Amino acid sequence: MMTGSQCRAARALVEISRPMLARRSGVDLGAIERFENISGSLKRDKIEAAQLALEELGAVFIPENGAGYGVRLKFSNVEATQIARFECEGGIVANDRVP
Repeated sequence: MMTGSQCRAARALVEISRPMLARRSGVDLGAIERFENISGSLKRDKIEAAQLALEELGAVFIPENGAGYGVRLKFSNVEATQIARFECEGGIVANDRVP
């Protein structure tokens, strides 16, 4: 489950504001602010809603694995552009069977 620090970091990585996260997740803006500043807590379902909204934007949450927890981007903008370009290459899709 996401921590307040991970929430702040994920927002920075996907370049989304607190108000935008509140709208996308349905979580109260004040609750997000308190959660990120560690002066408040959120119910599990609210954390999951905020985390899902951030994941849909490309954040990947790394669970505690003995070396700490974290957050990263699924793909960089450059990688996403390259993937889109590769998906359009190759010509017409056809059956590869040889008669």
